[in-house]
Amino acid sequence: MATDAFDRKFSILFDWFDRTEDGWLTHEDFEVMAGLFMAVAHPEDHENRAALREAFGRWWEILRAAGGTDEEGRVGRRPFIDLMRSHVTDPKTFEHVVLQIVDALMQALDTDRDGVLTTDEYVRMYEALHIPPETSGPAFQRLDLDGDGVISHAEFRKAIEEFYLSPDPDAPGNWLLGSPLGG
Repeated sequence: MATDAFDRKFSILFDWFDRTEDGWLTHEDFEVMAGLFMAVAHPEDHENRAALREAFGRWWEILRAAGGTDEEGRVGRRPFIDLMRSHVTDPKTFEHVVLQIVDALMQALDTDRDGVLTTDEYVRMYEALHIPPETSGPAFQRLDLDGDGVISHAEFRKAIEEFYLSPDPDAPGNWLLGSPLGG
């Protein structure tokens, strides 16, 4: 069951990253994703923009170095899913790639620097990342674990960890990109 859950989540992620919609992930797709994430930050927010660019570059390099690319420098769906499971979710890699993205994104989104995301800040992220807007409200409610009307940095990090690491379809983080596990 857990294998199916991770396969579905990472397949959803593959589709989201496949900006050219050609069924392959390329360095260009990762650069476009980095650009989408960087656009959330203000142009003068060089620190978070650089952290996001570096993390996406590192993610692509992990896939490439692990032998995930074909002779044309592309990664197919199955190799992506397998490498997500074996390499990207490895604790050390996860911290230096995915959680670096989360931390920089949180800082970039938190425009009033109060340490939490309001509904408006959260919805702005969904719009910038081209995630269907009907997803943001339900996701926000599920991620606001303490029901205080905002998402703390800890709640945001926990949600991302759940999306990448938890097979539990009811885990709030599994709602980040839509209904749990694409169901």
